Amino acid sequence: MVKKLLLPQEIETFYIIPALRKYFAIFMKEAGMKQKDIADILMINTAAISQYTSSKRGGKVEFKTDIITEIKLSAARITDRTSYMKETQRLLHHIRMTNTLCDIHRQFSAVPTHCEPKDMGCHTKTYSV
Repeated sequence: MVKKLLLPQEIETFYIIPALRKYFAIFMKEAGMKQKDIADILMINTAAISQYTSSKRGGKVEFKTDIITEIKLSAARITDRTSYMKETQRLLHHIRMTNTLCDIHRQFSAVPTHCEPKDMGCHTKTYSV
């Protein structure tokens, strides 16, 4: 398969955000939240929650332990759609700042060898926490 060059935002959209949802669904369910409530907060249907928790969806990206720890902290803070968006943004920023985005980008895209996050603007904070 020939890899094409994808923007970092496309990597976030197609790979990272689905993986974050998967981990959110798993951790929120482990914490005792009902699938229906998780689905409502994550703005997806209950079948998707079932697919995430059974590893049938969102499994293209495996995060390192430190990122999973951050996801677990975020999952515990999520109580509604607003906190879900806030925690997703926090994690996306963390994933960029730890160069995890770069690692994942290289797995799924034809990233030029001279690509440096700071030169490309990947370390720019674009929202307030």
